[in-house]
Amino acid sequence: MKLFLDTANVEEIRTAASWGILDGVTTNPSLVAKESRSFEEILREVCEIVDGPVSAEVVSQEAAAMVAEGERLSKVHPNIYVKIPMTVEGLKATRQLRTKGIRVNMTLVFSPLQALLCAKVGANFVSPFIGRLDDHAETGMDLIEEIVTIYRNYQYKTEVLVASVRHPIHVKEAALLGADIVTMPFSVFEKMPRHPLTDLGLERFLKDWQKVPKA
Repeated sequence: MKLFLDTANVEEIRTAASWGILDGVTTNPSLVAKESRSFEEILREVCEIVDGPVSAEVVSQEAAAMVAEGERLSKVHPNIYVKIPMTVEGLKATRQLRTKGIRVNMTLVFSPLQALLCAKVGANFVSPFIGRLDDHAETGMDLIEEIVTIYRNYQYKTEVLVASVRHPIHVKEAALLGADIVTMPFSVFEKMPRHPLTDLGLERFLKDWQKVPKA
């Protein structure tokens, strides 16, 4: 399973990349707005740090405008995947972008039928938002299981990118269900290597080492 960071903060990305386990980055307008920098400037810098997919979202609402914006974003760097919202206009735009060889991540997906349509128009990634479903008393991971099953039934090549991740349990559950990718905020990413028993074990080993006679 690939691990992506869901942020536009370059320092967070640089830190995660230094661990040697970062496979890609997803951004969205809300994350970019926090950085008070040019969107394209951020994208270029991120693409220089991460050797993998970097998702950049369009803000247009009509298909023709989405396509034009997607074409412009795709030229920023070869690693760019254009994020398109799951709407009828988004489906039209995705089909057109894919015929041009531009890679697409369809986002704001909340149902298995939406995910099926994303696959049928050739989206490279589909991004179901599990945390937001959990917020509304639905089980987000049920959606992941359904999408993975549908895609396997018909051998769709669209990869399932689990988004709106809130905690490490989401990451574990996504991995158990066979999702292709999980994208998460840095606060979740940095919790994954940690376990109190690891810290305790290391502390004890080092304490015992101090008792070993030195030559």
